[in-house]
Amino acid sequence: MISVLKVIDPGIDMGVLSGIISGLVAGALYNRFKDVKLPEYLAFFGGRRFVPIATGISAVCLGLLFGVIWPPLQQGINGLGQLMLESGSFGAFAFGVLNRLLIVTGLHHILNNLVWFVFGSFTDPETGRVVTGDLARYFAGDPKGGQFMAGMFPVMMFGLPAACLAMYRNARPERRKLIGGLLLSMALTAFLTGVTEPVEFAFMFLAPLLYLLHALLTGLSMALTDLLDIRLGFTFSGGAIDLALGWGRSTHGWMLWPLGLLYAGIYYLVFDFCIRRFNLKTPGREDDASSESGDNAEAERAPAFIRALGGAANLEVVDACTTRLRLRLVDRDKASDAQLKALGAMAVVRPGKAGSLQVVVGPQADSIADEIRRALPFDTQPGEAVPPLGSPNAAEEVVSMQATVDAAEAQAWLGALGGAGNLREVRDVALTRLRVSVADERKLATEQLRRLGGQGVSSLAGGICHILVGPRAAALSQALQPLLRR
Repeated sequence: MISVLKVIDPGIDMGVLSGIISGLVAGALYNRFKDVKLPEYLAFFGGRRFVPIATGISAVCLGLLFGVIWPPLQQGINGLGQLMLESGSFGAFAFGVLNRLLIVTGLHHILNNLVWFVFGSFTDPETGRVVTGDLARYFAGDPKGGQFMAGMFPVMMFGLPAACLAMYRNARPERRKLIGGLLLSMALTAFLTGVTEPVEFAFMFLAPLLYLLHALLTGLSMALTDLLDIRLGFTFSGGAIDLALGWGRSTHGWMLWPLGLLYAGIYYLVFDFCIRRFNLKTPGREDDASSESGDNAEAERAPAFIRALGGAANLEVVDACTTRLRLRLVDRDKASDAQLKALGAMAVVRPGKAGSLQVVVGPQADSIADEIRRALPFDTQPGEAVPPLGSPNAAEEVVSMQATVDAAEAQAWLGALGGAGNLREVRDVALTRLRVSVADERKLATEQLRRLGGQGVSSLAGGICHILVGPRAAALSQALQPLLRR
């Protein structure tokens, strides 16, 4: 894509936006064509092998398209960036407010990418390379770099930890022990790493007024650091670790400490006053606390999450980012917000209209996702239609088998599923299960499935069944798909 753009006009520079667009297109093409079937003489290029071919062709087309439409957009972006830079403290204030408000939708990443990687330019005196964006300019030695980053440190290192203290002090006495450890971990995470989503989602929906004040205070911090000519940048976020890493190039960096202490006092007083005055339902002050204890042993955490998400059969994809579980469910209405929050979730987000679900759990998100994936083959919910198929050691037997499927075994699986005429669709989900769509569920041979290594079958509506098979799910899916009657 970039090569095509440079041929059309060497002056075109899309920055990181070209990478973002290419990544989105590649992801969409993978989802669309990963199972595509080509004629027999082109079969080698089918399935996942077709994705890079389609991506390459699409990148050329995108290069031609953006070669025409991007130059005027680039002029507009450069003008907006220059206006923001020349607006000084007001521009910094506007960025700080929008940065926090857009976290609700996740669109803050778009704004951050423009400000930190696109707006403004500086020529590196050592290499002669032109760098763009506030972050790159700061680390290249631009004395004006860091204007849109320094104001994050007082908020993330001092303000939000003080807000956690205020929420703890205003929690009901009988609930302080329950939420004290949670708030402490969130405060330390914000202070050390600058990851603030766990704290913010703890009160974002429970007390929107506090979140609006938090956004305004963030904008004010950005404006104050600009007025005081404080310049300090980060590579990840505004926490103590990045403060130490970026300190060497800072200007008036020492002033962040008194400003941060001032902000800690402001945040504590603002949160304490608003919580008391307006009886805001921050963590620990809810009227109807869940009867389930949030103090789950780690060994029981994954099964508890699976039950709160509607059971193993309801989970299709389990993934995680820095602070959220990113899930795809068969029916996301089966997920219980109350149970998830009792397990320590700060918020539950339902983006779009499909089965997508996001659970904000803080920096332990990746660990929880791993635990859920490991527990999926063995978890059953009381009352869930997952009859046992095989011995108690069936799971271990499946794990020990190699994740390969020959043609004879694939035919045996096809017969157990009712034959090619009965099997309409098959794919692997959640690493350990086959999701099959059949014309007639009565044709499923459960005894034969057991002998082939199946651990359990869960029947859903519309002829959809989930079969627990362990780590061979992907191999079985790939072996069965060519046998489907098209």
